[in-house]
Amino acid sequence: MADREALRDLHARLADRLQAARDQQQVASWLAVECRGHGLLFPLQQAGEIFPLTTLLPVPHARPWFVGVANLRGGLHGVVDLAAFLGLGRTETAREGTRDPARLVALGAGSGLNCALLVERLAGLRNESQLKREMLPAEEPEGPALPAFAGARYRDADGRAWQEILLSALAEDPQFLAIAGH
Repeated sequence: MADREALRDLHARLADRLQAARDQQQVASWLAVECRGHGLLFPLQQAGEIFPLTTLLPVPHARPWFVGVANLRGGLHGVVDLAAFLGLGRTETAREGTRDPARLVALGAGSGLNCALLVERLAGLRNESQLKREMLPAEEPEGPALPAFAGARYRDADGRAWQEILLSALAEDPQFLAIAGH
């Protein structure tokens, strides 16, 4: 008898928690990284695992921003120098043991790509309460066209600008997928 009552109480508590979770607003959260001094935000639900920089095997005849292939947890991943792809210059990879060594951030499994992005530095996690959204130039009249993977732009409490990179859209971008050089 006591077991049935405990089970009913458990079901009632679970139902209440599920309803509260549905009613609660979803809070956006990001992995903050730096590329050539630029702050970038990767949506956490789209980012995969983070790896230390490892040996990269070059791929002949690939675009300069496609820096090679790496073995990450037994799987081959193409590695893209994100700074170079964005036109910011090549990533300066710090030597092992320095304060901010370069890292590889794998795209989430939902992207359908075995790909990792080379970034200069991890800058922690951010959420909506820490950032203020700014108007993007593309939202302004006659502003420059931004790529589909460029999300919102934010500023933190220190005034630093952060650009959201929608990894799911990046994984579908024709230029990103065209790794063969000319």
